[in-house]
Amino acid sequence: MNKHIPTVCVIGLGYIGLPTAALLANRGYEVHGVDVVQSTVDIINDGKIHIVEPGLDTFVQSSVLSGKLKASTVPKEADIFIIAVPTPFYDNYVPNIDYVLSATNAIAPYIKEGDIVILESTSPVGTTDKVEALLKKERPELFPENKEPKVFTAHCPERVLPGRIMIELVENDRIVGGTTPKATERTVEFYETFVEGKVLSTDAKTAEMAKLTENSFRDVNIAFANELSILCDKFEIDVWELIALANRHPRVNILQPGAGVGGHCIAVDPWFIVHAGGKDAKIIRTAREVNNYKTEWAIEKIKNAALEFEKQNGRKANIACMGLAFKPDIDDLRESPALYITQKLTEQLDNVVAVEPNIPLDTSPEKLKIKNVNFALKSLSDALETSDIFVMLVAHNEFKTTKIKSDLDFCGVLNKSEIV
Repeated sequence: MNKHIPTVCVIGLGYIGLPTAALLANRGYEVHGVDVVQSTVDIINDGKIHIVEPGLDTFVQSSVLSGKLKASTVPKEADIFIIAVPTPFYDNYVPNIDYVLSATNAIAPYIKEGDIVILESTSPVGTTDKVEALLKKERPELFPENKEPKVFTAHCPERVLPGRIMIELVENDRIVGGTTPKATERTVEFYETFVEGKVLSTDAKTAEMAKLTENSFRDVNIAFANELSILCDKFEIDVWELIALANRHPRVNILQPGAGVGGHCIAVDPWFIVHAGGKDAKIIRTAREVNNYKTEWAIEKIKNAALEFEKQNGRKANIACMGLAFKPDIDDLRESPALYITQKLTEQLDNVVAVEPNIPLDTSPEKLKIKNVNFALKSLSDALETSDIFVMLVAHNEFKTTKIKSDLDFCGVLNKSEIV
């Protein structure tokens, strides 16, 4: 590492980039954050945050007030560059690394000899090599033929849980894989300055595959739970009680079912393996298909319940979708099955509202990516007074203490099983 305090440039100030930038700034690094959205930059420079994450507001405020964190829409010279941009997929599940390559192009004019370029974005195997190849194309003088590159490129995937990001950025083990052993060594030295967990060394491709493997493992196990829930519905068995009983076996640990799988990782990353692995990725592909099917299955269950209500009451039901985020107690809507279900219901049924305590009530349907312009969020109290059918989609804490009765509990928030 350089003897002076290194400067860090973080590209992408979202759910990973901003917490990382704020943490590093609070550890004494001079941090320049970059985001393409001007309003995001303005909010951060005002010492505020644009996402919900416990503790993040304090970190951002203190780092901005100290002058250690500044945000802009363009990069600047630094000693360490961290790319933390989205890696979605196209409609046919083909990985889309355009944001990564665009970020690489953006920093290329600013890198210099001795710099470290770190890709934190979860990416298909081989993406870090593509980042280095693009840098080499743009700055060939930093990549002499048959010699050690003068810039060190590595992958260090994020491994944090939304809701615990500020804790897990420090406490969790990290995996670092460089394109060369020297790149790995230099990058490990950097992470060891702020990570209390172990920083594990490997190569770039293994680091990329490790993150995809972690999320695919989760996806496969959630698929098992989701398939169990479908079968239990067919057999008229309480799936929550069943899982609690089965988990009393010392070597069984079944996860909890839900309305599908969401988030920027588990719902996306397995497709990266499936795309590259083809017919050899049988279990991983099937798990993705099961979890996607669970969401469609839930929609049909809700529509059938609405039809039954109308037959019995002579009017259409008022339906409340309880939760829009992809997991409890956050505002993150990325790949959320709850949001998808709500969108589909607004297209096919009347009188559909949603309750999402982590998002302001005046948030527009457009911002929520709900196409029905008449759609609006409702408070929990309003929904309790006016709704006939409650669709429990996300196990937010606010829902656990309410006296809601529902046969459409897809997340177990109303589960009262005493078995632990």
